[in-house]
Amino acid sequence: MDIPSTIILQDLIRCINFAAIKHKDQRRKDPESTPYINHPIGVAHILLEEGGVSDLEVLEAALLHDTVEDTDTSFEEIEAMFGPRVCAIVREVTDDKTLPKATRKLLQAQKNKVLTLISGKFQIETAPKSSKEAKLVKMADKLYNLRDLRRCTPEGWTQPRVDEYFEWASKVIDGLRGTNKILEEKLDLVLKNKS
Repeated sequence: MDIPSTIILQDLIRCINFAAIKHKDQRRKDPESTPYINHPIGVAHILLEEGGVSDLEVLEAALLHDTVEDTDTSFEEIEAMFGPRVCAIVREVTDDKTLPKATRKLLQAQKNKVLTLISGKFQIETAPKSSKEAKLVKMADKLYNLRDLRRCTPEGWTQPRVDEYFEWASKVIDGLRGTNKILEEKLDLVLKNKS
């Protein structure tokens, strides 16, 4: 089915607007406290410009990949607005929502070994089993985060914490290999030149 480009642009802008509204009060943890929306837009940009991914639903999933995990957005809301395929991809890249939200937020705020063991192990184990579309989003997400971490360390992160993140990300990336050669090469380059 050939969708006219105007409709594709409308869908993409609607998705960007939805994500921007959902993330409106959030900031990255970098020293500049950049708007959080820069992250999902950056992930979609990496997929399109660097990875050569032009699948609209994968790009939309990239824009929405943190909405359920980090805002009051539900999977049902995503499916109703963006369809079952986008929702399925977002579901695959979302951390376990069976933990109470307060517990997930506490773990995220602490950024300690408990978070690494629970969330980190989960991502390492699920990465190889993910769909190609989810793997693409995860690869671009990791590439964005690793580059951002190399650019400036988040408030309160020590060098050992940065090193742990790079080590953990490397293990997740290993489970994503065979998906997009260009993104793999870019990830390998960032991992090799982490400082």
